[in-house]
Amino acid sequence: MTLALRTDEEADDGGPRHPLFSDAPSSVSFNKLRKRLLRQVRQAIDDFAMLNGQKRWLIGVSGGKDSYSLLALLMDLKWRGLLPVDLIACNLDQGQPNFPKHVLPDYLASIGVEHRIEYRDTYSIVKEKVPQGATYCSLCSRLRRGNLYRIAREEGCDALVLGHHREDILETFFMNFFHGGRLAAMPAKLLNDDGDLMVLRPLAYAAEDDLAKFAAAMRFPIIPCDLCGSQDGLQRNAMKAMLADIEARMPGRKDTMLRALSHVNPSHLLDPKLFDFSSLATVTSNDDQF
Repeated sequence: MTLALRTDEEADDGGPRHPLFSDAPSSVSFNKLRKRLLRQVRQAIDDFAMLNGQKRWLIGVSGGKDSYSLLALLMDLKWRGLLPVDLIACNLDQGQPNFPKHVLPDYLASIGVEHRIEYRDTYSIVKEKVPQGATYCSLCSRLRRGNLYRIAREEGCDALVLGHHREDILETFFMNFFHGGRLAAMPAKLLNDDGDLMVLRPLAYAAEDDLAKFAAAMRFPIIPCDLCGSQDGLQRNAMKAMLADIEARMPGRKDTMLRALSHVNPSHLLDPKLFDFSSLATVTSNDDQF
């Protein structure tokens, strides 16, 4: 199943919207921003066949700008009949110090979305396992993902939907490129190892700056991501700075790089597992036989 990408009044001109947008700005600039993000989400859903048999989505909501924006955009599409799946939002309270436990339950209840708040003290596990001075993010992320898989199964969901955006995908690609020695990014659609859940990233085409502007305009109750005292790894921060510098000097390069990830020519790379170089042979014409 695909989403019709037509330009219609409800979908694309800032007209009828989900009630959660009732206090959103009515400015032309905000309507253009919302319209662009909706179009990019619908395009990603179509391009990667995210509705191929999926009936119920668990949306991971961390309290950051990206997951709030993802939830709002998906709810808007569903409200107007453009997203035929059930949505349930889920926050995993991982026991970080000073985590404001009331913020997400209050907000999710206020916008009328089905939701589940789950408490799992993974923070203590991370503190125990990670050496002093190292960042917690990698192990924390793996533990969070495992719990979200479990919750998705318990809630009868067939997909876990995450708020990773364009910059997340590009940063992951360059981290693998520079530090992992492989060409790999963050897929918009992934089947988990057990083969029973899809992992979907409908914001794959969305720019982080756009999501930041959208979240600020919507006045989401943002929860900071550094409550545990650990910031993301230096490698990812370096990739973010590199991409920002490239974009500043050559505007539009991020979109070009993202397009490159969907236009791969295996015969022009160096992986014999991906392309059968051994079968290449010249063709001898009949004229050459005399």
